[in-house]
Amino acid sequence: MKLLLLAFAAAALFEEIPAARSGVSWKHTAGRSPARHLPESVGSGAALFDYDNDGWLDIYLVNSGRTDFYKPEFPLRNALYRNNGDGTFTDRTEQAGVAGGGYGMGAAAGDFDNDGDTDLLVTAHGPLLLYRNNGDGTFSEVAAKAGLRAGGWTTSAVWFDYDADGWLDLFVCRFVRYEPRDWNICGKNPGGLAFYCVPRRFEPATSLLFRNNQDGTFTETGSGTAIGSARGKALGVVTTDVNNDGRLDLFVANDTVQNFLFVNRGAAKGKHLWEEIALPAEVAYSADGQARSGMGVDAADWDQDGREDLFVSNVDHEGFSLYRNLGEESYSDIAHDQGLLMATRLLSGWGLKFFDFNNDGSLDLVLANGHPDDMIERHKPNVKHREPLLLFENQSGSLRLAAEHRPMSSRGLAVGDWNNDGRPDLLVSNNDEPPALLVNRAAGNNWIGLKLQGVQCNRDAIGAVVTYSAGGVRRTRRLNGGGSYLSSHDLRLVLGLGTAGEVDWLEVRWPAPSKRTDRFTTIPARRYYHLKEGSELEPKT
Repeated sequence: MKLLLLAFAAAALFEEIPAARSGVSWKHTAGRSPARHLPESVGSGAALFDYDNDGWLDIYLVNSGRTDFYKPEFPLRNALYRNNGDGTFTDRTEQAGVAGGGYGMGAAAGDFDNDGDTDLLVTAHGPLLLYRNNGDGTFSEVAAKAGLRAGGWTTSAVWFDYDADGWLDLFVCRFVRYEPRDWNICGKNPGGLAFYCVPRRFEPATSLLFRNNQDGTFTETGSGTAIGSARGKALGVVTTDVNNDGRLDLFVANDTVQNFLFVNRGAAKGKHLWEEIALPAEVAYSADGQARSGMGVDAADWDQDGREDLFVSNVDHEGFSLYRNLGEESYSDIAHDQGLLMATRLLSGWGLKFFDFNNDGSLDLVLANGHPDDMIERHKPNVKHREPLLLFENQSGSLRLAAEHRPMSSRGLAVGDWNNDGRPDLLVSNNDEPPALLVNRAAGNNWIGLKLQGVQCNRDAIGAVVTYSAGGVRRTRRLNGGGSYLSSHDLRLVLGLGTAGEVDWLEVRWPAPSKRTDRFTTIPARRYYHLKEGSELEPKT
């Protein structure tokens, strides 16, 4: 009875829009083979971003493709769907020049050249792709010209300004070494069938940090720092500010080895300093000291105590973690106390996000799930290959399961208001299946939306802190970069007001190098606003 009620609740809160209505008819192809190559089990990602600056979120979906272990019979491509503003989308992939190449993994959208047009990075088992937005509906692939050379297998990536010079830098996760000599490392299971390896069998890799040179090129600067010396199996990354010092830090989810928490210590003697503190901060391992299968991540001050907390999803029987920030660069895993440990015990989690689905002002949580092994039910009958999407509602500081959506083989998840009604919607990318586009139907509390534009700081305003009061209740949100898994969210902030008809006051503390805080009072609800650093709020029609 409980599951039936939850399914009914899901139908009421989010409606899945079929391809016949939306026009999004693309399907992901994993290229499953008898050899069970590991990359077949972990993709793919998606992005929600406004590539043509018309005020409507467009969709980008990443596909696999030709590589050393996979030769598809027919050419495969990624997909870019333009939002028509009426609930439908039109495929503009070929016209825009973003079809991809190689065995694609994830997407990260960001304005790296500060020209006002959102660019797109695509990760892969193979070369990176950097699509520079030409501002006319087309893109140019410039990764090699820009100096973004990253061999091996890249997964999630995040745009952020780590050195506070006003330009977006780039962190790229690398997973494991997967070369021809590694392909047959697992052998066969007791039934005589090849199976997908547990990643602990593979060699770890170092992730990459690229500094923006402000001229369209990048320089790799992680080498010689804690980032360059940390060999992991990175799948997810999100920016955060561990200690509220104004510098952007990085939380990295690793599969079968410890997670990383890279704290940004600023520059000294011409060199930028990073410190990896996951172990003393108690976010490296499980409570019993075991490495887990970290995949999706997010960071947010979900309990509104002034410190950003962390979330990481893992594989079945490991449990997911909600790390509460205790201050002094330390955390405590409270997933058990919140009921999340039992709710996710048999699930494998990938994309995820803290977001306010019902605009009551409190941050809720959505988890996209699916087991990586399509044969898992043969030897673990209580674990399923396709698993439900879960929605947890924040009820006075407690996360409670509010709804389930149908079982899917989910991987990436992007959150954004693609129909501009003030309610955040969901885009879920599924492995070897079509994506799922879910529109938010939650009953209507009030809200305002903010599109921030930096001037002295990076144009996307990654790292900005927004504090606001509505109905006498004060809340804070930070615009973080990255998060989820292989995916990129809408950069607009939707601020829930509950039943309040207006915002009493709102402050935006812009990230470094800006020293500005802009303040506004008496802001009417139920509309989007554009805010350029140092300017007045501009209502959007």
